[in-house]
Amino acid sequence: MAFLPSPPMAVAVCVKLVVLLGQLFGLAQSARLYTEEDPVVILSSDSLKQTVLNSSSAWLLQFYSSWCGHCIQYSPTWKALAGDVKDWAQAIQIGVVDCAHEKNFDICKEFGIHFYPTFRVWADRELQTVRQLMVNFLQNHTKHDWPVGCPPLDPARSEKILSLMGKKTEFYTAVIVEDEDSYIGREVILDLMPYEGLAVKRALSSDKLLMEKLGISSVPSAYLFYPNSMHTVMNVQKRLRFFFSSFLKLLPGVHRKQSTSSLQHPQPGNNGQGTQVEWKEFEKSKVYMADLESGLHYLLRVELATHKTLEGEELKTFKDFVTVVAKLFPGHQSVVKLLETLLEWLVSLPLEKIPYDAILDLVNNKMRISGLYLSEQVQWVGCQGSSVALRGYPCSLWTLFHVLTVQAANRPDALANTGFEDDLLAVLQTMRRYIGTFFGCQECGKHFEEMAQESLNQVKSVDDAVLWLWRKHNQVNARLTGSMSEDPMFPKTQWPTPDLCPTCHEEQEGLHVWNEQMVLAFLRQHYGASNISPKYSSNSQPEPGPPAIPKPKAISKPNSNLHLNQNLKPSPDSAPKHQKRSDTNGAGQKHTGIQIEARPGMTILGLGFSRVDMSLCVFLYALSCIFLMFMFFFFRFRSKRWKPRNYRPYI
Repeated sequence: MAFLPSPPMAVAVCVKLVVLLGQLFGLAQSARLYTEEDPVVILSSDSLKQTVLNSSSAWLLQFYSSWCGHCIQYSPTWKALAGDVKDWAQAIQIGVVDCAHEKNFDICKEFGIHFYPTFRVWADRELQTVRQLMVNFLQNHTKHDWPVGCPPLDPARSEKILSLMGKKTEFYTAVIVEDEDSYIGREVILDLMPYEGLAVKRALSSDKLLMEKLGISSVPSAYLFYPNSMHTVMNVQKRLRFFFSSFLKLLPGVHRKQSTSSLQHPQPGNNGQGTQVEWKEFEKSKVYMADLESGLHYLLRVELATHKTLEGEELKTFKDFVTVVAKLFPGHQSVVKLLETLLEWLVSLPLEKIPYDAILDLVNNKMRISGLYLSEQVQWVGCQGSSVALRGYPCSLWTLFHVLTVQAANRPDALANTGFEDDLLAVLQTMRRYIGTFFGCQECGKHFEEMAQESLNQVKSVDDAVLWLWRKHNQVNARLTGSMSEDPMFPKTQWPTPDLCPTCHEEQEGLHVWNEQMVLAFLRQHYGASNISPKYSSNSQPEPGPPAIPKPKAISKPNSNLHLNQNLKPSPDSAPKHQKRSDTNGAGQKHTGIQIEARPGMTILGLGFSRVDMSLCVFLYALSCIFLMFMFFFFRFRSKRWKPRNYRPYI
């Protein structure tokens, strides 16, 4: 293993030690062990020196060979280490170079690489040990070559910490008090580097005066100074690095730093366009029916409207989607009845092609059937975003499918007589096909299809289906962390967070691991019908009666990135009905909204019959006429055949 110090020292020491600094492009041939999806930086002869010499951070580099058996076995460990310290990138990064590739022969020879991997001495050590070696390496830097983005790691002076008591500041200050040989404080400091609104310091338990003033009797502990001058001991369920870091990342006002300084952070209640909208208070331990119904509204009335006609695989996918949702959706009776009516209508129609207008007429209940109603009012609650372009519909779609997988597990007979009763993958395969066919973000659909092809065949039970979707959702969150589509108020984290499910989190050999048995129990409870709150949902429905002719409305599609962080606390997005919305993503980049005109069904005699209804009537009338004519000629022929004959006697 080779550590490389940052810039000036890197040039001088660049022999057998390697300082890794910067960013690089991936090497296709090294895809056997590492890909661009992994949290490591893939270097080559063309990029290594340029990356190292132009970087302000230190690096840890693995020289490996793609054919080396030990390298192959160690690659999961190296990826896990890189993922564990990905937030330390401003101070130190982890990279790889494949010496088996001809293009890299010279660079590997230049660094004197003879055996693979070069860190073989540490290959069998715990990740915690390697992580601590990285911390030691950083602390060995002098002030002259200290990585620019790395905060101080030495213990803070007690008088500086005590001076914060009763003092108002613009940000939080957290102090990790620990023993001298503990690494938790330094690791938490590095974990919080990408976040703003918070400063993290460490202090030693040997400072008895400080311990007494802060009221701390055991270590490790954390003490938190609030911006409003309040201060108290942090209450975490487990005194582990992951719990300390997660608690601090979720503090109100603490969010990931933006990539460009020009980006401003929206405040709750601001839609990003200068218009104040209502902020809805909510509990992140709840699922909200308003999110689910708003998602169905957008799905049926907006997203589906881009398809003028459904036929072939599109029609089959939509029928399967409606089947699964109608049988499993734990919503208001009026919504469930509408979905069931839509399902019956789709199944009974002997048509190979159905115009979208016909579907829209039924969703809007143009026939004024009593008890059918799906609100057109968008009410994001748990899926609120700090601007209209963030969260919202993608969040609600994730939530809907989580609810459906849990409902399928909790109600095994719900899909009886649908053709899906013996299909353990019914919900996941339906979700997969819907996203690939109808979801507006093509790139998101591509990523989801790749995840499905990779591991969906490993699902062997309904519980596996619940956990599979949870794993993939966290995988998407990890991939999109720090991207422009991430809501700065609600950074993407691995979910559920420790405050929601402390028993879901464990630590083994210094590395965070999930207790999947507890995760499954949490998911079944969290997405169960009893945990869905009706607060903010629109339960009022119009009385049946002759419909007024609605005016055409313009609709544009909002942001359709398939991701969401489920434990977020957001800001409002209410674009009621088919309000025209401009879709901005991050730094003001506008997505071209697809303009859809909501065409009302043609009313006949004020009864609300649509063009499709009248077409069906004409079709049935013609069919009945043909049938009657057939019966007429049939019996006429039979009557002639049975007519008695008159015989004349022979003379």
